[in-house]
Amino acid sequence: MTKRTESKFKINRRLGVNLWGRAKSPVAKRDYGPGQHGQRRKKPSDYGVQLMAKQKLKGYYGNISEKQFRKYYEEAVRRKGDTSENLIELLERRLDTVVYRMKLAITPFAARQFVSHGHLLVNGRRVNIASYRVSNDDVIEVREKSKQLAVVLDATQSAEREVPEYMEVDNRSLKGRYLRAPKLADVPFPVQMEPNLVVEFYSR
Repeated sequence: MTKRTESKFKINRRLGVNLWGRAKSPVAKRDYGPGQHGQRRKKPSDYGVQLMAKQKLKGYYGNISEKQFRKYYEEAVRRKGDTSENLIELLERRLDTVVYRMKLAITPFAARQFVSHGHLLVNGRRVNIASYRVSNDDVIEVREKSKQLAVVLDATQSAEREVPEYMEVDNRSLKGRYLRAPKLADVPFPVQMEPNLVVEFYSR
């Protein structure tokens, strides 16, 4: 486990939002940044607003590395259509994101670890790459030997989130299908995401 994963709630405090909508987030008690200078507030510049939008989106998806996140942006630009919508689609097609959406893991960080430890099958094949891109109608399921893991059972029983409409899940068999790529409005973000500002940040 990386140091960044261990201190994931610092991301919440640094950004001043409950990024994953979790009840235990420290933002509920301390809505200012970590460290001795955390309570200083100043009006951000346009660049600061764009940077914050990027950090929120990047942090939400398990704090993807800057190099990988920029690659998603560059691919979103190359695709036809709205770049910000393309960016969201690419992020929502990540296997760890799909696992999180299916409620097979309690956080995006746990979902990434769950995938990398080889607990999942995609269309019957074992996949352990968190950034694996899921296609429409792909079937994702928990391996038989992993179905009784406490982390899976806790996640499926959690009332914090609902499974979105662009995928279907059978909680008994721990198996689901990715139906379609979502639009920004379809994604159940607990906080407002502004991918248009992320596009502005990278296109400066």
